[in-house]
Amino acid sequence: MMSQFDVIALGELLIDMTDNGMSGQGNTLFEANPGGAPCNVLAMLIKLGHKTGFIGKVGDDLFGRKLKGVLNEVGIDSSNLCMDKECRTTLAFVETKKDGDREFSFYRNPGADMMLKKADINTKVLEKTKIFHFGTLSMTHEEVREATKYAVEYAKKSGAIVSFDPNIREPLWDSMELAREQVEYGLSQCDILKISDNEIEWLTGETDYNKGVEKIKERYAIPLILVSMGKEGSRAYYNDIMVEKRAFVRKDTIETTGAGDTFMGCVLHKVLMSGLENFDAKKLEEMLEFANAAASIVTTRKGALRVMPEQKEIQEMIRG
Repeated sequence: MMSQFDVIALGELLIDMTDNGMSGQGNTLFEANPGGAPCNVLAMLIKLGHKTGFIGKVGDDLFGRKLKGVLNEVGIDSSNLCMDKECRTTLAFVETKKDGDREFSFYRNPGADMMLKKADINTKVLEKTKIFHFGTLSMTHEEVREATKYAVEYAKKSGAIVSFDPNIREPLWDSMELAREQVEYGLSQCDILKISDNEIEWLTGETDYNKGVEKIKERYAIPLILVSMGKEGSRAYYNDIMVEKRAFVRKDTIETTGAGDTFMGCVLHKVLMSGLENFDAKKLEEMLEFANAAASIVTTRKGALRVMPEQKEIQEMIRG
């Protein structure tokens, strides 16, 4: 297979309305940042020299046209981005708490990203990618769930490595039981899993992440599992190896939106560079250090998609 793309991602592309201080009248100011986890991952990969493409749907409206423009601007192939005349582009209002945590409020009933259909999937592009990446925001509703599963299974059958980040956003699910079912589907399909500390606790009931990963591995044969632990750093589990690297904690952090996606983009970069079969403890440590450093840089910037770090910056951060 001649791969035309290094990574194709499917999922949500939306506007993150991020809290940007107060107006003179004391009202909250929101800044319209292009967002959506899958494209954040792709934007990081572009900075590292990879060819990427996106499958998804936005409204044929002011925000949808802006988003298509941003994909073109950062270099993500947008030829499989559908524009829906009936539905509006999804908005996510993000409030950052004093401790840096975030609260999300979604305007998506329905939003265009939910309206992606199986018929919208161009299978040709899935035959031409080395890695296919997805999450669960494209699995909250029946029609888009069917489209996602169709794409996952087609990419897998075509020989792509499948990468999965659950990225659970509780307000978007009718029930957390339904969310669990979709996460379990993702676990059953993926070769690379990135899961956050709170997601692993929710999924496995374990606060000891080693035990949580053990539970996942008992049921699913996933070669590479990454656990992101915020300020505590990250871990990688590969066959019988576990490595952990501390985070690069910075005083100038302003928000954590996109940090996990930046981390994921760097992980996929290392997989593309060395192949999924060829990791040892040293390579895993280098991967985590690189991914942690990049994620740390992004926390000092507003938004994510447009402001991913360059390889040189990441290497300077590691040396510094």
